[in-house]
Amino acid sequence: MADTSNKEEKVKFFDGVKGEFHKITWPDREAITKQTIAVAAVTVVTGAIIAILDFFVQYGVNFLTQ
Repeated sequence: MADTSNKEEKVKFFDGVKGEFHKITWPDREAITKQTIAVAAVTVVTGAIIAILDFFVQYGVNFLTQ
């Protein structure tokens, strides 16, 4: 008797998941493209800032140790 109740709960759960997926509004191609470009640009800028900071910290450590 417990097995059928467990199966019914699983079916109800997945029916609920399926219903929620129908409520999702997916972004269009243009929005995805803009967001992808923004993420790539922020990544490149952040990488450049980290590289510059690393250079100066490395220079400072070398200056102090010599």
